Amino acid sequence: MNSSMVIGQYVPGDSPVHRMDPRAKITIIFFFVIVVFFANSVASYGSLALFALLSVGITKIPPRFIAKGLKPVWFLIIFTFILHLVVTKEGNVLFSVLGFDVYSGALIQGVAISLRFFLLILITSLLTLTTTPIAITDAIESILHPLKKVKFPVHELALMMSISLRFIPTLMQETEKISKAQASRGVDFRTGPIKERLKAIVPLLVPLFVSAFKRAEELAMAMEARGYQGGEGRTKLRELALRKVDYAVLVLFTFVIIAVFLTRA
Repeated sequence: MNSSMVIGQYVPGDSPVHRMDPRAKITIIFFFVIVVFFANSVASYGSLALFALLSVGITKIPPRFIAKGLKPVWFLIIFTFILHLVVTKEGNVLFSVLGFDVYSGALIQGVAISLRFFLLILITSLLTLTTTPIAITDAIESILHPLKKVKFPVHELALMMSISLRFIPTLMQETEKISKAQASRGVDFRTGPIKERLKAIVPLLVPLFVSAFKRAEELAMAMEARGYQGGEGRTKLRELALRKVDYAVLVLFTFVIIAVFLTRA
């Protein structure tokens, strides 16, 4: 397992979450993303956090692996928290740091928004960590199947989304390799004026784009060589079917949604 980036990466396993129908997982994540914006109290955030952490525990994926893989977004979470401390001027002044007054409302809002951001990233990462790209494609195609009646390219859209998710960790690894290669040649990405640092990114972006286009071309040729003609007339090796455990988890998540709305401030 590569722990540099968990978004888009699949970790094989035999946990109950791995065995769940991908349509049930996508449905839960879709409504989780909506409901998290309605949470505005300790109890409502606690309900969502408990559900997310229990989901992580059931996957049997090491929490340290997930935490390390989320390292790229930790900066955004911390930056969001600090930004609210500086900008928001609500409530009473708690203390001052470097001439800036930190208000109680700013602290509460900063924690809430940062926690919301963290839960969104964590729960959406679980989809790709526990579901293969093929299963995600089949699930999206099944959910959007009614749109086929209006000639909407459902299969092609689902395929593009799953390929995009699959190549996120690949491109991140490629970026890391190229940056290390450029650093060994004396390119400095971390120090110096902003203008010079922006110029230093060019030797990183050019080979990255070349590599991405090359991978896309190789993938297209491989699909064409295997006779891929789109979704029309294609059959599936495994048919998706909701089981008792899927219905049970959906019912449990329904109670979580009810708890969130009942405990809103």
